[in-house]
Amino acid sequence: MPPATRSDPAKDLMSTFHPRVFSGVQPTGNLHLGNYLGAIRKFVALQQSHDCIYCIVDLHAVTVWQDPVELMKSTREVTAAFLAAGIDPKAHIVFNQSRVHQHAELAWVFNCIARMGWLNRMTQFKEKAGKDRENASVGLFAYPTLMAADILLYRGTHVPVGDDQKQHLELTRDIAQKFNNDFSDRIRDLGLGVEMMVGEEKVNGFFPLTEPLIEGPATRVMSLRDGGKKMSKSDPSDLSRVNLTDTADDIAKKIRKAKTDPEPLPLDMEGLAARPEADNLVGIFAALADRSKEDVLAEFAGKPFSVFKPALADLSVAVLAPIANEMRRLTADPGHIDTVLADGAERASVIAEETMKGVRAIMGFLG
Repeated sequence: MPPATRSDPAKDLMSTFHPRVFSGVQPTGNLHLGNYLGAIRKFVALQQSHDCIYCIVDLHAVTVWQDPVELMKSTREVTAAFLAAGIDPKAHIVFNQSRVHQHAELAWVFNCIARMGWLNRMTQFKEKAGKDRENASVGLFAYPTLMAADILLYRGTHVPVGDDQKQHLELTRDIAQKFNNDFSDRIRDLGLGVEMMVGEEKVNGFFPLTEPLIEGPATRVMSLRDGGKKMSKSDPSDLSRVNLTDTADDIAKKIRKAKTDPEPLPLDMEGLAARPEADNLVGIFAALADRSKEDVLAEFAGKPFSVFKPALADLSVAVLAPIANEMRRLTADPGHIDTVLADGAERASVIAEETMKGVRAIMGFLG
């Protein structure tokens, strides 16, 4: 089934579904600048305008083998990063996925809704499995249906994601639409549907057609050593990334050593097109300063990197060093982090169970 025609979520979904943001981060260790700019910073900003549910997705993490002790440590580290960056766990919900069993329950239902052809088209599985696809876990293949369950369990209307997750959000919409279509009569008879717009057509459904929020100057942060590669914790060079736990000195050193080209910064955006390292650093500056890339170029146009890099280093330290310090303080008190997660899971479970009661009734499950 092709994706539904995109509609205006502010006009359509918000008038029928309570607008709710859901997103998650995998606890796979070594959070870096890309995680912060691509996800966590957006999470913080969205608190001002939406009810938010933020999840440490530890069930997703085990699609590849994880050391159990390291997984627990990384789960607490991501939670600490959320809190240190400014997410309020009392006004919103922060929890780890495995504490709410309904994620797995809805994922199984969606495994039976999604089509093999849809999952076969997911480029991230092909990238992660590589040439050894036969030895990849079933969980890695079905990862997108669990992601759909994560979002739709809370009937999330908006999801802040990086550009690389856009395809998974489109699949989430496909699954929601197929569920609504397959069980339309049952949804109507039970009175469990709400009206929503799909293009110009008004339809009745149980799940919303979730909208991705992909915006900003640094939706995809690249390696500091290679502007053609995404910033990654798995890169063998620690100089390729700024870790959220780096000291101020380390942050400044990595920015100063970042790969560039010999030309001064261009006068306009067109001049960045064939210069990936320059484009990456300008994007990082813009995102950290809450400015546009055009605005940054207007300030630094024609200036050499010997001028731009120190300014970027100072800005990076000013923004990231306080977060790193607070993360260290929080991770020294794992009991507090566990309390935050337990409280969040309890509140998330109430919403999740309400959704699953509807799903069970629609599917015809007794009990």
